[in-house]
Amino acid sequence: MRKWKIALGTAVALGAISVASVHLLDMGNLRLSGSTAGAATPAPAAFVMPVPVASVVKKTIPIYLDYAARTEPIRSITLQARVPGYLQEQTAQDGADVRQGDLLYKISPDDFQAALDQAKAQVQRDTATLDYARSNLGRGTELAKSGYLAKDGFDQRTSTLREAEASLALNQAAVRTAELNLGYSQIHAPFTGRLGRNQASVGTLVSVAGTVLNTLVQLDPIYVTFNPSETDLADIEQARANGPIEVEVLLPGETGASQKGELTFMDNTVDHSTGTITARATIGNGKFTLLPGQYVRVRLHIKQQPDALMVPQTALGSSQLGKYLYVVGKGNTVDQRLVSLGPTSGDLVAILSGVSEGDQVITGNLQKIGPGMPISPLPQQKPAS
Repeated sequence: MRKWKIALGTAVALGAISVASVHLLDMGNLRLSGSTAGAATPAPAAFVMPVPVASVVKKTIPIYLDYAARTEPIRSITLQARVPGYLQEQTAQDGADVRQGDLLYKISPDDFQAALDQAKAQVQRDTATLDYARSNLGRGTELAKSGYLAKDGFDQRTSTLREAEASLALNQAAVRTAELNLGYSQIHAPFTGRLGRNQASVGTLVSVAGTVLNTLVQLDPIYVTFNPSETDLADIEQARANGPIEVEVLLPGETGASQKGELTFMDNTVDHSTGTITARATIGNGKFTLLPGQYVRVRLHIKQQPDALMVPQTALGSSQLGKYLYVVGKGNTVDQRLVSLGPTSGDLVAILSGVSEGDQVITGNLQKIGPGMPISPLPQQKPAS
């Protein structure tokens, strides 16, 4: 039994020595392989962010004043009858575009035609009476010269002639009145424009200036009314002194002007409650894209600004200190510049201070860089015109 225990202890000890030897051998191999790998692989280089850049350029840009505005018709009228009668026909459809002189409505003309015929008959009667009075006066003149007609009889014939002339003139005026009334039974467009919704059905008994038939508004040209601030008056008046001011109209959602015109009216007083003045532009509207009462934006082109330093608007960043640009600095590092902004022109914005012509501004990856970081400028973007 004792021999068996001695043999077992010897085996355990030999096993432990073998495991320790293997472990030490493996650790040595690991140290050797680690040392060899470290010597073969160099340390990775620092990452340099590639960034798109654009040069600061000088250009002449237009200066605009922007305002909210509303369109108004130059002429807008209510169509009403000038003579009473039954509405016989509506010849132009609701909402139709009509030209000056187009027939819009007809009122039953029978009564007016009868009145005209009666007036013409009275003129014919008075003409015959006048002819007789003239002949009678001529005979009386000869009789008076020979002493066969008393002076009183001659005066009566003269008076009869004058009465006949007056009666003829009166009935000739009645003919003209009847012709006018007959003409008024047809209602024509007084100017080119667009009709509204009909408000009197066919068969309606219309009265003089009491029954509204429809409305007619002029669409081309059209007014655009806005309210500049009193602080802009000096710039506007200076621009007016140099010639007509061009006005551009932008519809909601548009970035480019859809219609153009010119400033045609400035009120003579400033509203003391708002500090604004009423102004109006006349805009060509041949395609009828503008309708009265529509909200739009207007831009007044008041001057040209030469030598403006322009950069892409995408290059601008914002911080608590204000707007800034990232500029390529010495050694291709990021240089942050606080800037003051001027007017915009398309995709470009004018910079009043902070950069110089020829500086390269960073236009992309702005969220991934910061002041002092190394960068790799990509080929320059061509500035937008």
